[in-house]
This record gives sequence, structure tokens and C-alpha cells, in this order.
Amino acid sequence: MEFDTIAAISTPMGEGAIAIVRMSGPESFLIADKVFKSIGNKRIKEVASHTIHYGHIVDPGTEEIIEEVMISVMKGPRTFTKEDVIEINCHGGMASVNRLLQLLVTNGARLAEPGEFTKRAFLNGRIDLSQAEAVMDLIRAKTDKAMNVALGQMEGRLSKLIRSLRQEILETLAQVEVNIDYPEYDDVEEMTHQLMLDKSKFVQEEIRKLLQTSQQGKILREGLSTVIVGRPNVGKSSLLNSLVQDSKAIVTDIPGTTRDVIEEYVNVRGVPLRLLDTAGIRETEDIVERIGVEKSRKVLKEADLILLVLNYSDDLTEEDINLFKAIEGMDYIVIVNKTDLPQKIDMDRIKELSANQKMVTTSLLQDKGINQLEEAISSLFFEGVIEASDMTYVSNTRHISLLNQALQSINEAISGVEMGTPIDIVQIDLTRTWELLGEIIGDSVHESLIDQLFSQFCLGK
Repeated sequence: MEFDTIAAISTPMGEGAIAIVRMSGPESFLIADKVFKSIGNKRIKEVASHTIHYGHIVDPGTEEIIEEVMISVMKGPRTFTKEDVIEINCHGGMASVNRLLQLLVTNGARLAEPGEFTKRAFLNGRIDLSQAEAVMDLIRAKTDKAMNVALGQMEGRLSKLIRSLRQEILETLAQVEVNIDYPEYDDVEEMTHQLMLDKSKFVQEEIRKLLQTSQQGKILREGLSTVIVGRPNVGKSSLLNSLVQDSKAIVTDIPGTTRDVIEEYVNVRGVPLRLLDTAGIRETEDIVERIGVEKSRKVLKEADLILLVLNYSDDLTEEDINLFKAIEGMDYIVIVNKTDLPQKIDMDRIKELSANQKMVTTSLLQDKGINQLEEAISSLFFEGVIEASDMTYVSNTRHISLLNQALQSINEAISGVEMGTPIDIVQIDLTRTWELLGEIIGDSVHESLIDQLFSQFCLGK
């Protein structure tokens, strides 16, 4: 497959010490030779691969020196895209980087689309689709554990397992075909219903194991949507500030200070939390506060985890009890705050209302109880699982959906065998399982899906 030459800025826009502009394609070296003058007048196409060279970027039309740079030269196929690649290290800054990119485009390159470098790596066979998606997961990882999951997928841990399962199915299907087409061959192992059942159950169990990691994997990839709720002035904003370790929310003694939903990301024991501090839920005549309360109710319904904050120095109110009812059936942790003040709250009543959900006592004013809260959050979702570093996690929503479809298909195959359905009919469901697993790694996927997936990547990757 022949491509044109693309160029893009591969570092974040803005001021910085160094910025990188990347080119990939058949004319990368030719374009670089037009605009780059090295010390000693070396030609890019003549230098050794995987070397770096100092010189200047010069406008070939005016001979004006544009930038002082270092150029990395990488000859295909030993590159990320398997094409000739040039990476130009220049001074960071909007004007400098944009001028350099415009010069490359003027001299024959095309501005790359989002994710086009990774898309070429996939189309050229450098990586499969699941590895390509892991590139973006690695960029977006917010914790060490999320990064490790992405690295494992980039290295092909999931791909190897999927390919192994597909090979198991393929060998089974081949044996079915032999038995159907050549029944007179006595030396060919007869594909009995029992053998088909054994093969299908093995694949079924492996898919189930993968799906068992999907909740944890998805949380590591996307973050745990965590909503802090409670009556006004119980310490919700103080809790947000304590977890973020910064004064992100205004804290006062005046109820109703928080009028909108405040969002922050925080790393809690390797678990990424998308932390939402909400306006105190109560009946109010204040129009602005009422809008905030309605937003709070909305995000409450979409949350993965609720942190319900109560006041140790107040009696339980009707509003508190209504909050318990609102979060019934959801994952939540009760936080009884302000333990530095005299106790008025009925702790036994809280245990009764929370149905033995996790409960933590805190004094955010004195920085007490935060460690216990972090431990409770971590153990609620990852106890006994998150430390298994050799596990293959499934974190991508698309992969989870395909695995669920594959599990359904293999279940139907097993049901067919157990009911005594003819083997050649059962193989239809087995073939469907093979195809669905292939969509995960891109062996059987529509071009429109590929375009859609890579359009979500950042520019220059």
C-alpha cells in the first residue's frame, strides 16, 4: 500500500524548551533535504538510519534561516509507521513550530489527520488494532496502573491471547470441514459432539476470564466517576480539596457556597477518580442554587461511586435519609465528617440505613481519616485483583462489547451441541465467535470503523 507524506506537530502546543515536528512517508527524506542544511552539508538520504544531525532549517525560496534544529533520521521499515520517518527537534513556541510545519507542507508534505501515524502503523502491519488503541490509552493514562495496563496491551498481551483463541477455533472448524468433506477417511479423527463441546467450553472459559477483568480495566482506562453528595455545609468541598491536595473548591461556613458541579481527576491508590463535588442537595428558593441542585441529582444517577458526607455534630435529618434512599442499590461509601466536634449523629442509625456499606469517619479540618477513605475506595473495586500485574486486562469499551457478543455466540454453540444439533450447523456459531474475536485485533473490521477509531486520536500521533 502506497501512501503520501504526512507531517504534524507531535508535542503539545504552547511554550516549551523543545518541540517535535514529525514526517512520515516516501518523500520524507526528499522534503527534509530541501529545507535542512546540516553542518558539513550532509544529505539526509545518504546518512545512516537512526542517527541525529545538527543544522538549520532554511526556506529554499529565500535562503532565510528559519530555525536551529536537530533532525532524527529513521529509515523504513524499522520505524513506527514502517515508512521513512523524520523527526525535527526545534525550539518550543507557537510561532516557531507553526512556521516549520508550514514550510514542510509548502515543500510537499500534507498535514496529517488525527491519529494518522498510528493508523499507518496498523495498515502497514506494524501493530494490530488493539495495540493501536492502546497507544491512545497510554497517552491518556492518569495513574501508574492505568499506564501498565496500556503498556501490556501495546506489547501485544491481549493480542496474543485473542490470536490463540482464534487459532483454537480455526483448528476445530478445519477438523469439522475434513469430517464433512471426507467422511470415508478412517484415519481422520472423528469430530464427535463431545470433542466439539470440550473445545467450545475452553474458549468460553477464556472469554469469561477476560470479561472478569473488564470492570477493573475500564475503570483504570476511563476513571471512576465519583460523586460527593450531602447536605450543604457538611464538608463536601473540604473532602474534594483533601483528595486533590489543593484548594480547588471554595470552603466557607455558609450553606450553599458550591453552586455548580466541580470536576477534578485524582489518583487514589492507583485508582483514577473523576471526582465531582456537587451543590448541597436541599430545597431552596435561590434560583442559581436550585440549578446546581438539579445538576447534582443528574450526575448522581450517572456515578460509579457515591461518597455520601454526613455531619458528626448534627442529628440525622430528613434530607440525609432521603439521600440514602436516592443512592440505594449503588456503590457508595458513607463519610461521617467533623469528628473533632461533639457527637450528635446516631451511628447505629447510619449503619441501619447504609445496609453495612463501607463507612469512614473523618475530621477534614484536622486531616484525619483520608488514608482510611482511600483504602476503602481502592478495596471496594480492586481488592485482590489490582495487584495481579501479570493479568491481561480488558479496558476498552469496544473490546468488552465484542467479547460479550463472542461469549453469547459460543454459548449458543455449546447449547447446540448439548441439544444434539448437527455439527455443521453448530459451526456457524463457532465461526461467528472467530469473526468477533478478529474484530478486536482488526483482522476482520470495516474501513469506516477504522477511520472512526483513529479520528479520536490526538494530532501528531
